[in-house]
Amino acid sequence: VQLQASGGGLVQPGGSLRLSCVASGFTLDYSGMGWWRQAPGKERERVSCISIGYSDVRTNYADSVKGRFTISRDNAKNTVYLQMNSLKSEDVGVYYCATLPAHYSDISLQMGLSRADEYDYWGQGTLVTVSS
Repeated sequence: VQLQASGGGLVQPGGSLRLSCVASGFTLDYSGMGWWRQAPGKERERVSCISIGYSDVRTNYADSVKGRFTISRDNAKNTVYLQMNSLKSEDVGVYYCATLPAHYSDISLQMGLSRADEYDYWGQGTLVTVSS
C-alpha cells in the first residue's frame, strides 16, 4: 500500500499548483481522503478532505484555504488532487495525502472533524514553497 504525492514546487505569491496523490496497492474507491500540511515549526494541519461517494461527494476545507483550494478525485485513476490557487506565503509547507478508513462517516468528514490519528495511510509528502 502506497500513496505517492507530487506536484509541489516553488511558486510566486498569487500563483497556482496542482498536487496529485496516486494510490498503489489498493483502490481509493472506498476511502475518504485528506490533504494535510506541515509548515516548519508548526503542527500538522488538515487542509482539505473528500468523501468516497460518486454521486454525493462531500468535501471540507480549512478556513484558511476556502475559496482558493479545490479537492477532487478520479477513482478511475486512483488519484486525488488538490488545486491550489492564489497561493500565499502562509501556504508554505510539506503537503501530505492520507486515507481514511472505509467506515469513516462522510458527515464527520464534511464537518471537518477528522483527526490525523484517524487516517490510516500517509504519503511521503511534497514540498510547497511560496516566495517571490
